[in-house]
Amino acid sequence: MYTAATDRYNRMRYNRSGKSGILLPVISLGLWQNFGTADEYAKMKHIVLGAFDRGVNHFDLANNYGPPGGEAERNFGRMLKDELAAYRDELFISTKAGYYMWPGPYGEWGSKKSLVASCDQSLKRMGLEYVDVFYSHRPDPHTPVEETMQALDYIVRSGRALYAGISNYDAARTRKAAAILKELGTSCLLNQPRYSLLDRWVEKPATDDKRSLLDVTEEEGMGCIVFSPLAQGRLTDKYLKGVPADSRAGRGLPNGAIGEKDLPAEMLERIKKLNKLAGNRGQTLAQMAIAWLLRDPRVTSVLIGASNLEQLENSLEAQNGPAFTAGELAAIETILNS
Repeated sequence: MYTAATDRYNRMRYNRSGKSGILLPVISLGLWQNFGTADEYAKMKHIVLGAFDRGVNHFDLANNYGPPGGEAERNFGRMLKDELAAYRDELFISTKAGYYMWPGPYGEWGSKKSLVASCDQSLKRMGLEYVDVFYSHRPDPHTPVEETMQALDYIVRSGRALYAGISNYDAARTRKAAAILKELGTSCLLNQPRYSLLDRWVEKPATDDKRSLLDVTEEEGMGCIVFSPLAQGRLTDKYLKGVPADSRAGRGLPNGAIGEKDLPAEMLERIKKLNKLAGNRGQTLAQMAIAWLLRDPRVTSVLIGASNLEQLENSLEAQNGPAFTAGELAAIETILNS
């Protein structure tokens, strides 16, 4: 029977999520790609328990994570039952709905029917009475945002989740969603956008008053937990010499796997320069990429993936790196804009 490391909370930093009472680890674990049928259960368990031993108490899932969809929640539920049941009150567990899960008009997007059914299915797969956060995984262009937010409000009020969250919402939709939830009496705890050195859309002015998504998230009192911090592996040393056979691309995994076409020569040159700068800082490229995100106080936590414990440990070391100098930040901008 698993017993967690007694020093786990001394090995991680924690940030407050917006204006809430919730503290999250600065690095959280997402169970997107390596927690379905493509990997061995023992390996998945080793990663999850190893993460918890190192102070990672936030685990992020979605109904469609696997592959196939639903499998990551089933595997995580098994870990909860067999190994982590005694630690449930220490764990911060999130899941989402919005992407395709079953046939017919209610198997995806953001209707109340779809979100409530998805939440119930996720709870059943994980063997939980509630999740800590339930997200609308993506905005629905065909469903009024009022209905989607009413669904999140209902899910919280019914005890299925403690908090509501949104993911993949732009600045204007975020502002509108936050206003509706406040009117309903349920605040939005977390906004989960994609963000990395190579994908900086969240920084750009995007509202009528020229506010970025990061600005709006802060103004609305939400935390910001960012995903894809390594740009599907581009911001590691993995692809500097081609696509290795054990990578997601090499293994032929769907949903986010990258190949040669996703690494044009100009991008690869920039990545090599960033890798050299990271080495001068005494970091791996992955560590520098994560640390660069965490330098912004508006970023509460960075969601990482891991295919083995060594990769996880490498990423977690990002929190222990040196602060960026003005010269290093300027050098990063020069590289990215070259």
